[in-house]
Amino acid sequence: MFVGHYAVGFATKRIQPRLSLFSLLTAAMLADILYSIFLIAGIEHFAIRPGITRVNALDLYDFPISHSLRTEVIWAGLFAGIFFFCSRSARAAWIMVAAVLSHWLLDFISHRPDMPRAPGVHKYFGLGLWNSIPATAVLEGSMWFAAIILYVRATRAKGRAGFYGLWIPVGLVTLLWVTSLNGAPPPSVGIVKIVNAVLISLSLAWTYWMDRARVDHVIESATGPQAQGAFR
Repeated sequence: MFVGHYAVGFATKRIQPRLSLFSLLTAAMLADILYSIFLIAGIEHFAIRPGITRVNALDLYDFPISHSLRTEVIWAGLFAGIFFFCSRSARAAWIMVAAVLSHWLLDFISHRPDMPRAPGVHKYFGLGLWNSIPATAVLEGSMWFAAIILYVRATRAKGRAGFYGLWIPVGLVTLLWVTSLNGAPPPSVGIVKIVNAVLISLSLAWTYWMDRARVDHVIESATGPQAQGAFR
């Protein structure tokens, strides 16, 4: 999924307002962040095969370190452990575990059977949502739409920057997602590596800035503005 992973980060902000959007999106996209790094390093690989699914033309034949079920459990534990060490919040750490593991679940739903169980284990899973453009659009679009509503209800803009800084990128991300649904193959493997790295970097930078451009409603009403920034 694409905006489906974003949706996890934005929606969870409503559940646990004290957690920063940056932290939540990092957790939800951790597998893709690692995948982007491993691709550039030549550790994991993919090929371009037009028509392999209706929505995505990438043959993800080698990504067991970043995307297998076993390693994602390990990544979730490491990420949550670091977060607990910094925040001393067990609840926040468990939410991070869930956010990291949500990535495998959503990919399991969307991918063809290419999601590995563990490195070196030739057993793969995937329900193949990407074989249907309408089903992908409805399910992932609904998740994205609902997540944005939840996030907006959980926060308010400090000023114009917080308003336009949310809605303009949301519009651009939505447009990018919609145009990607036709399954058109990318120009080259190298272009995909660059685009992935740039998109992930911009997404994380955007959410880091949004944590400063918007105020959490729940924390503000309960403890006042001085509580802003907790667990960031």
